[in-house]
Amino acid sequence: MSRMAGLSREETRRYARHLVMPEVGPAGQEKLKAARVLLVGAGGLGSPAALYLAAAGVGTLGVIDMDVVDESNLQRQILHNMDRVGERKVDSAKKTLTALNPDVNVVTYDVRLGADNVLDIIDGYDAILDGTDNFPTRYLVNDACVLTGKPNVYASIFRFEGQASVFWARKGPCYRCLYPEPPPPGLVPSCAEGGVLGILPGLLGVLQATETVKLILGSGEPLIGRLLLVDALAMRFRELALKKNPDCVVCGRNPTVTTLVDYEAFCGGPVVSSPAMFGARVPEMTVEELKQARDRGEAVVLVDVREPREFAISDLPGSVKIPLGTLPQSLDKVPKDADVIVYCRTGGRSAQAVQFLMANGYTRAKNLAGGINRWADAIDPSMAKY
Repeated sequence: MSRMAGLSREETRRYARHLVMPEVGPAGQEKLKAARVLLVGAGGLGSPAALYLAAAGVGTLGVIDMDVVDESNLQRQILHNMDRVGERKVDSAKKTLTALNPDVNVVTYDVRLGADNVLDIIDGYDAILDGTDNFPTRYLVNDACVLTGKPNVYASIFRFEGQASVFWARKGPCYRCLYPEPPPPGLVPSCAEGGVLGILPGLLGVLQATETVKLILGSGEPLIGRLLLVDALAMRFRELALKKNPDCVVCGRNPTVTTLVDYEAFCGGPVVSSPAMFGARVPEMTVEELKQARDRGEAVVLVDVREPREFAISDLPGSVKIPLGTLPQSLDKVPKDADVIVYCRTGGRSAQAVQFLMANGYTRAKNLAGGINRWADAIDPSMAKY
């Protein structure tokens, strides 16, 4: 992070408040201009981080995301707006960032990050900012950073709580030193399932941007070896000391993970809300097929495995309400001799429920592909989506 690029007269005016700071100054601003930072995700965490890094004058920002802007993103993903709903997130991000600071080079990657491309993508970047929301990508980013010696500026969020750290195996612990293995699939709900206060990723994303700038400048005390815990509901900040695990499988003294692995398999299979990713193990029914079956008067048992607070947002009439966590104790509510169609918001939790039902002898259970949100899109546009 020592390349020097020189500042133009316009840049001197733009960054005047930085230039008078002894911790930054002209030399520090030139470091920022020469720096290259990759943001993994243009969502809740990536949005504020990208905005402030662009405003601070980081010369090159890489943005990787293969998603499109959805209306439900706008509660927290401030890189995007209503005019860009349906647009590729990376394209929306580039428009926002270049409008804020046209001197920043925004490099976009509209691809799925995986073991086959991550090393090529992160090559040439000085720091990686992890704004992911799923375990397979989180472990992938960690291992790639360890193998390439790059700092991993980490944060995660859920409801009113968040955490942040800097994992840099050359100077301290990595993510696997803290979490050697992911939790079992379905144990930790995603933000889509459990919700998140829209302001919280702003707070954590700004912390990530701050840590990244400190790394570039070589100033201050980074969060290396420290885990910052944020409770926004109580507005309390706590700090835990982290130590490098000498037996860590990827950054320890005798690592056993020396190449990238199959992270979907390592994390117990996909736990995101895309039922197609579960493969042939989970039988599915489309929303169109369900509507046709109901129109024909066929006897179909609908099982809604969402949480009670979600029932009030949208509902398929006549469904049996069994939150996923209570399904093992509620099998008496689901007949084995009927066609059982299970649904949730977008199909992830219901796919897990169908797997459980099939393991318990429900041979006619199917997952509603795309969940109730797909029903709203294709069958009943008047139904609320979330």
